[in-house]
Amino acid sequence: MTKFSDLKLHTKVLKAIEDVGYTEPTPIQAGAIPPALEGRDVLGIAQTGTGKTASFTLPMITLLNRGRARARMPRSLVLAPTRELAAQVAENFDLYAKYTKLTKALLIGGVSFKEQDALIDRGVDVLIATPGRLLDHFERGKLILTDVKVMVVDEADRMLDMGFIPDIERIFQMTPFTRQTLFFSATMAPEIERITNTFLSNPERIEVARQASASATITQSLFELPGTRRDAQSKQKRDFLRKLIDQEGEKVTNGIIFCNRKVDVDIVAKSLKKYGHDAEPIHGDLDQSHRTRTLEGFRNGEIRFLVASDVAARGLDVPNVSHVFNFDVPSHAEDYVHRIGRTGRAGRLGAAMMISTPKDEKLLEAIESLIGSTIPRGDVGEQHAPVSKASEADVAADSKEERPKSRSRSRSRSSSKSKDAPKVDAPEAASAEAAPAPEAKPAPKPKADAPKKAAAQKPAEDRKPKDNNEQDNRSNASRSRGGKGRGRNEDRGPRVVGLGDHLPTFIEKSFEQRRAD
Repeated sequence: MTKFSDLKLHTKVLKAIEDVGYTEPTPIQAGAIPPALEGRDVLGIAQTGTGKTASFTLPMITLLNRGRARARMPRSLVLAPTRELAAQVAENFDLYAKYTKLTKALLIGGVSFKEQDALIDRGVDVLIATPGRLLDHFERGKLILTDVKVMVVDEADRMLDMGFIPDIERIFQMTPFTRQTLFFSATMAPEIERITNTFLSNPERIEVARQASASATITQSLFELPGTRRDAQSKQKRDFLRKLIDQEGEKVTNGIIFCNRKVDVDIVAKSLKKYGHDAEPIHGDLDQSHRTRTLEGFRNGEIRFLVASDVAARGLDVPNVSHVFNFDVPSHAEDYVHRIGRTGRAGRLGAAMMISTPKDEKLLEAIESLIGSTIPRGDVGEQHAPVSKASEADVAADSKEERPKSRSRSRSRSSSKSKDAPKVDAPEAASAEAAPAPEAKPAPKPKADAPKKAAAQKPAEDRKPKDNNEQDNRSNASRSRGGKGRGRNEDRGPRVVGLGDHLPTFIEKSFEQRRAD
């Protein structure tokens, strides 16, 4: 059996490994470390939780132990798709390089540029970063990547499959072509593998397990809920999730609950808290400091349930996760392997449970086709009925209360148009308006346009002001508002069409002279 001492690692690295408690390398470590120490490119494919991070960290520390970094010119570069995974790589580096004098810098979002610039200016041997933040520093003139000797792309398929291809290509162009490149991932689709061939030169392919296979130490189960209305579907799944947790009882020491959408992460976490479960959300919209505190609390056992989006599915190493609950069936089949890989790590036992609905049929077929086996179906009995009759009745009652209101509003609008007063001609409307209706039978309300027609048919003397004071007041108000000549005085002469009230004085005088002539 291979031991770490047989892999030609540096003695200081071996001492750090011994402190951590590792004695024998995992298959991916035993296969990837020797060619990496020889300076060859490596393409490593293995299940999650098999020690891929140590597969590139240990040889990288050994290779970089000689030499010294210069300011703004890192000697190695590690790219990770998420902040959490990059932070985890940095923690592993601290463990394995504690007896060396190698330095590192972690470049991720949510941290001030000033602190990161200070580390880069002093010179770092290992630069661990997410692509976006790395390019930000490069564009600000804070980084020079021409001295990179070892470049690592962790979770390569995710980096290339999530829209990072342009950024990755640009970063590769910044590094020297003589670099050594290491790619590691749990899944590697054929089309993604063809892309990696442009970045690697004659790589040593290490595939210690069938691609996209789940660990044998994980007990998988699928619970297919019956169909229901869309507005009650989410509540149905939340109710069933809580019953699954209660059914497992003390077996659930801690667990990660995965949702497809960030908004569902918050809703599920809030629902679990409401019913007495210790749960916290983690997703990409939260501040980095909040995400770090939440993850640290989950690792320390202060938080029992971590409700997460796929930001927590890739590469996060929390050794003692007992259960993984898939609240939603993942949209991509590869994500299922990464999600359930958070449990059953390093040979431990784990349980992975997934909740599905009839609309998830095609997604389930893709997952089972990828892993090459059928996921065992769990029993969904009456005792696990996801929606109680009372709650279903409440939902139905709420929907019934809302719908008549909308219909009544529409009827009121139509009735206001159709059930108004009967149509009358303009003269009749005028007479009806002039003569008051009897008190016993009030006159029917005329249509909105009837008074206008009636006013148009009235004689001119009825529409004139009753006295001169009223006429003056109206003309003054008209002038103060810049009106269009309403209430003009008679002594100002006939209206000049097209010029309004703002008539120049010299034109007024010319009209007065012509009238006098």
